[in-house]
Order: sequence, then structure tokens, then C-alpha cells
Amino acid sequence: MADLRWMAPIPESEAEGIVEVLESQQITREFYAEIHYRDEFEQYCQRYYAMAAKHRQELAKMQGDINILGWFFRGRRS
Repeated sequence: MADLRWMAPIPESEAEGIVEVLESQQITREFYAEIHYRDEFEQYCQRYYAMAAKHRQELAKMQGDINILGWFFRGRRS
């Protein structure tokens, strides 16, 4: 834990309570920042999975389509 005494330049006897409050506030901020990061990551994953599912559906549809380009290049062999 970072030493936050520099934020409260008051006598040592009164500083303990204030430092504890500042430390708990810092922990709370870090906690909510972590929650925000995890929520953002979860949303990203959901978008990624939805897009992957859509791409799989499009691929399955394209594989069932007629290969028009194959008709034009049917006689050519490289």
C-alpha cells in the first residue's frame, strides 16, 4: 500500500485516522476501476462471440451457394 501521509501534513497523532480513510478511499477507487475494466472486457467478449457466430452463419450460407466463379475458371488449370 502506498504511503499517503504526504497528502495530510498534520500532526502524527491525528494523521493515523486520516491516513486510514485515504487508504480505504484508494482501495475503493482501485476496486471500482477493476470492476469497470472487467465489465468492459466482458462486453468486448460478448461482441466478439456474437460476431464470430454471425461469421460462422455467413460462411455456412456461402458454402451452400452456387460457385459462379468456378464456372468461369472451370476449364483452366494452373
